[in-house]
Amino acid sequence: MRILGINVPNEKRLEFALTCVYGVGISTARKILKQVSLDFGKKAEELTEAEENQIRSIIEGMKIEGNLKREVSANIKRLKDIKSYRGSRHTKKLPARGQRTKTNSRTIRGNVRRTMASGKRKESKT
Repeated sequence: MRILGINVPNEKRLEFALTCVYGVGISTARKILKQVSLDFGKKAEELTEAEENQIRSIIEGMKIEGNLKREVSANIKRLKDIKSYRGSRHTKKLPARGQRTKTNSRTIRGNVRRTMASGKRKESKT
């Protein structure tokens, strides 16, 4: 099954298969399936053409994929332009929602600490 150029996996349950579309999470997928009155456990390959078209029409009415990504990036750009605190955190590539940075978010900051080995070097075989 294809929705707006995105392949929906046939072997997965529909409530999880629909989440491969950017902007559709599990709760949104369940709402869509309730609107179409389908079982959550049904698989994409078991759908009839009419059911597929109903799901497709509901999803096409939502903001997904490229439009949603553009909107999110525009929101972040707006925060950066008005020089808000959250915008400055995005600029510095730091957590913007109050998370601690001393011990977490190391990878994004480039402060990756590797654990030490036992200290003994392995003897080379000669």
